[in-house]
Amino acid sequence: MTPKPEDCQTMSDVRTGVDALDRELVRLLVTRQGYMDAAARIKQDREAVYDADRIEDVVSKVLETAKSEGLNADIAEPVWRKLIERCIAHEFDVWDAIRAKKKAG
Repeated sequence: MTPKPEDCQTMSDVRTGVDALDRELVRLLVTRQGYMDAAARIKQDREAVYDADRIEDVVSKVLETAKSEGLNADIAEPVWRKLIERCIAHEFDVWDAIRAKKKAG
């Protein structure tokens, strides 16, 4: 059983909790990636993949939630900016692959 942070007594407890949380985060990120795949499929214009206004909207919403949930903004903001950066790169790759497949097929 995974201990709650406040119940950890040893570094082994901490590591068990972190490892379990990392597995959960991966599962959530797989779902987020699925939304990026859907966006690549739906967007007709490659220029629409990068949307600076949407990036700032997402970061703003994350920072609001981080504040209300007790996550330090110095952790939340750079993590989400990197996540968004990599998701955009993934979306460009998927967008290109979908259009290449349509051309070839």
